[in-house]
Amino acid sequence: MAASLLKPVQTTSLEKITQTALDKGYTAQGEMFSAHDMALLAEEVCGCRVQRLSGGMAGNNAMIIQKHLSGGQPILIPYDEDFNHEPCLRRGHKAHWAVASGILLGLVQGSVTSKDIPSDATLPWLHFYPGGVPPEWPMGAVKEVYILTKQGKSLHYQLWEFTSVTQSNAQLKEMDPQRASDGTHYVLPPGGVEEGLAGQVVLLYTCPQPN
Repeated sequence: MAASLLKPVQTTSLEKITQTALDKGYTAQGEMFSAHDMALLAEEVCGCRVQRLSGGMAGNNAMIIQKHLSGGQPILIPYDEDFNHEPCLRRGHKAHWAVASGILLGLVQGSVTSKDIPSDATLPWLHFYPGGVPPEWPMGAVKEVYILTKQGKSLHYQLWEFTSVTQSNAQLKEMDPQRASDGTHYVLPPGGVEEGLAGQVVLLYTCPQPN
């Protein structure tokens, strides 16, 4: 999904991505418990610049992530997946990856006008900034933050509250004990799921289009 956002004209097949991950030893069954390995895989199969953030999705990283999304750049986020694909808190037992590709800011009423940022023709309270990141980020006016996401098993895009994704991402501690003891070989980084995933995201930068 992220590859299609990075290279909309080209096709990066799931088979190629999976085989590359297998060949590099990043996965054994399709699992990916390392943000470091995910970043290396994305860099190789997409051929674009990749940045791995650690230390959680709050604080200074929150601004980096939000500005990255507002500029039309996708992000890969590990989190615990609930039955409806939304974030939950299961200590990593339901760890999955999602692709975030957009951001919705809930602002204080009146803090933005159509003169500042164009509004939608039918929904005048909805503003779209056409040039990516606004020149001045509306820091004091932001009341709510939602990100546009999609998980591989979901048929639809969803809006997730940024705080809930942040909390789910931070508490990835361990593999599901039932899965860990099922006799199947999985690739785990040194330090396990917590070391490999907790508080980490992978930022992808769109590739320049050929002339």
